[in-house]
Amino acid sequence: MSSLRFRAALGGALFASALTLLPAVMPAYAGPADNSVSVGMVLEPPHLDPTAGAAAAIDEVTYSNIFEGLTKVGPDGAVLPGLAKAWTVSEDGLTYTFTLNSPVKFHDGTPMTAEDVKFSLDRARTEDSVNAQKPLFADIESVDVTAPDTVVIKMKKPVGNFLFNLAQGDAIIVSAKSADNNKSMPIGTGPFKFDKWIQGQEVRLVKNPDYWGEPVALNSASFKMISDPNAAFAAMMSGDLDAFPNFPAPETLVQFEMDPRFKVSIGSTEGETILAMNNKAGPLADVRVRRAISHAIDKQAIIDGAMFGQGTVIGTHFAPHHPAYVDLKDTYALDIEKAKALLAEAGYPEGFTATLKLPPPQYARRGGELIASDLKKIGINLEIIPVEWAQWLSEAFREKNYDFTIVSHVEPMDIGIYARDGYYFNYDSPEVKAMINKLNATVDTEARYALLGDIQRKITEDAVNVYLFQLGKSGVWKADLEGLWENTPVPANDLTKVHWK
Repeated sequence: MSSLRFRAALGGALFASALTLLPAVMPAYAGPADNSVSVGMVLEPPHLDPTAGAAAAIDEVTYSNIFEGLTKVGPDGAVLPGLAKAWTVSEDGLTYTFTLNSPVKFHDGTPMTAEDVKFSLDRARTEDSVNAQKPLFADIESVDVTAPDTVVIKMKKPVGNFLFNLAQGDAIIVSAKSADNNKSMPIGTGPFKFDKWIQGQEVRLVKNPDYWGEPVALNSASFKMISDPNAAFAAMMSGDLDAFPNFPAPETLVQFEMDPRFKVSIGSTEGETILAMNNKAGPLADVRVRRAISHAIDKQAIIDGAMFGQGTVIGTHFAPHHPAYVDLKDTYALDIEKAKALLAEAGYPEGFTATLKLPPPQYARRGGELIASDLKKIGINLEIIPVEWAQWLSEAFREKNYDFTIVSHVEPMDIGIYARDGYYFNYDSPEVKAMINKLNATVDTEARYALLGDIQRKITEDAVNVYLFQLGKSGVWKADLEGLWENTPVPANDLTKVHWK
């Protein structure tokens, strides 16, 4: 299966009641006596094995908490040491030598050694691997153990982003003894251990007393699943939750900003929100049709209407805060007449009918309604089909049984998906594949940036998808809780530095 991380992010339904008046002064929350934290999430993970699933919710529970990799991504996006305390790279970029922290134990008491690193990386790249990020490991030639704490990875060709790739949740180090059971009973090396999972309600973690590194401040943590924006607001206001790092009801943020019990954090994400189009589905196989659709959609209106103004208009599949970003948002300026002309040129002067499958996040459900209204103006009538997350993964992502859908791609630096055979867009460009192959072999920063710019321009020229907006990240948590990430360089709720004042 191809790579992807999907997120339920900002964009709630309109809050049902009018804003309530708050007292002028309200007491701040005190940290709980048991030194725990309760964190809200919109989507429940399908399971808890990051090496066997595409849902961002898996990493949002497990990344750096339960599981660790050789490297990790910090809150600013930098690559940091993880289970590897140091590494060297040969001059030709083909040999990486990692020195591991030691001693390290898995949560079941099994020692973690270089053999586990070899097992994990070999497992991720085998022909029958179910790893959602399998392409990240495709250029590994061999993984060799030269000492209990030393691993040598040899590459088939230079991969400029390899250390970052190893910091992804899909590259965690697991034990051969427990790997097959990680979906329901995850065993990692992290500072928290899995305690229990009450399906549909919460996943509970407890402090790992035998952690090899710096111990965490918290004794326990609960991730509670609350998909309804009204319920999320109520849970925060009542104190049932301590934090909601990706808060789903942005229309209520003003109330939290007025309340001294809370902190409101506005950050950025790696999430490109797109109207994905099946490039082999009937009329959508014609680039003129896809360009017409791109001209017909009012992106800012979607940000305002579905996201309450939180989001940045984009014109390609790349994060605007990255230095290699090319501003292409005016390529398909809103132009209904031009859209109609392109449809007529493609042989659809009266438009056509298609389906729009919408997963649960509110950016999709509410955004989908606005997009359907926009496309109706050029004669395209969409049948809106709400689907649950598992159904979306099965029908749209795996089976490619859809015309249109809306989703946020939150995997950082994931433009390489446009070169993957059989990916759910059904886009096939030899030119893009050649550019991606060249990018993967390029280490020089400026040369990489130039290639990234060329790729961005090409996928926009081909109107592969409608690039709507970059997700903002609105977080709400109690004022005396510190250490949560304000931005989202990778899908994660990293609790390793979280503590009460």
